[in-house]
Amino acid sequence: MNRRNIVTYFVAFLTSEAASAVNQIAVGWTVYGIHHRPFDLGLVGLVMFVPSLLLVFVAGHAIDRFNRKRIVMTAAAGVAVCAFVNAGLVFAHAASLPLMLGVLFFQGVARAFGSPAERTILVNLVEPVEYVSLQAKYNSLREIVTIGAPALAGALVAVSDVGAFVTAGCLTVGSVIGFLLLHVRPTVRTDTGISADKALDGVRFMRSRPILLGAISLDLFAVLFGGANALLPVYADQILHAGAVGFGLLRSASGIGASIMAIVLSRRPPNRRVGTTMLSAVAGYGVAIIAFAYSRNLLLSIAALAAAGAFDMISVVIRRGLVTLNTPDAMRGRVSSIESVFILASGQLGAFESGTAAQIFGPVLGVALGGLATLAVVVTWALRFPALRTSDRFLTAADA
Repeated sequence: MNRRNIVTYFVAFLTSEAASAVNQIAVGWTVYGIHHRPFDLGLVGLVMFVPSLLLVFVAGHAIDRFNRKRIVMTAAAGVAVCAFVNAGLVFAHAASLPLMLGVLFFQGVARAFGSPAERTILVNLVEPVEYVSLQAKYNSLREIVTIGAPALAGALVAVSDVGAFVTAGCLTVGSVIGFLLLHVRPTVRTDTGISADKALDGVRFMRSRPILLGAISLDLFAVLFGGANALLPVYADQILHAGAVGFGLLRSASGIGASIMAIVLSRRPPNRRVGTTMLSAVAGYGVAIIAFAYSRNLLLSIAALAAAGAFDMISVVIRRGLVTLNTPDAMRGRVSSIESVFILASGQLGAFESGTAAQIFGPVLGVALGGLATLAVVVTWALRFPALRTSDRFLTAADA
């Protein structure tokens, strides 16, 4: 393992994560400030998700066909441009909802290629036996960024939305420079042709591995229904009365729990009973979301979100280990692109679901019902995917 290369990887990707966190805070607060409607926050998730859904097969095939590092760099550059455009809109007092959503759609196009390409990089830097532990170490550092960046963003937004967007853009440019310095092993390719049939190979592969399909879809539906992050501006403003700074603290809370858990997992990565552990973690996530829904105390709300983040980190580490280590390198782009749609659906389409539910039932009941739906998903998946429930180890699970 080339430690200098790993350090470069950490710097490049952690800078990208910091930029993403700052951008999310700035977008959420700015969009909510236009009309003060929870539904608008749901629209943000929807327009960010649609490009990944439309481009899932095109992006996956491109990632397996072309240079993955260049795809990551190009996508990051596109995200930086979108951040600067949003800064310009706010500065010119032209940040209408349609214009903001239009920029976010193009940002979603960039992420449709960049996000799945990013997930294929680490496994080509290390040996398989090192992957799970190193992924957990990376996640521990990532969550430290997730803690700090939203708090910083909350302070920036309280002073200037423009400054927050410019900061996000500059951080993204810094990540592009880091990607440029990264040395990645060449992708293993079994073919060089381009066809619609080959683009669908990722779907056929996942259907042949019920454990992988079960793990990815469990994460999708659990977070789809149990997502609360999209409504944090509403909670900070109307329920907890914590303002922009409180919004940043709430946004950081899940990162606190996730960071602590990632440190634990980096020292003691899950190697046995991975299926049961994943199901239990998702159930814990649902319970934490319900607790957050009914909290009226800022510290208690932060604690509930921290617990949700810790449980989610367990699920993420297991899912990524199962998917990455049991997918041939020549097909990782196509599988990762499908996985990316599932992940974005859980986060961004979940934001649309949360915003819609909050508009219909109110934010508290909407979030609580989402947590209950997450618990129902766990029970359903435990029955629907027995191979996932009984899986023991990472490298043998896909053969079950």
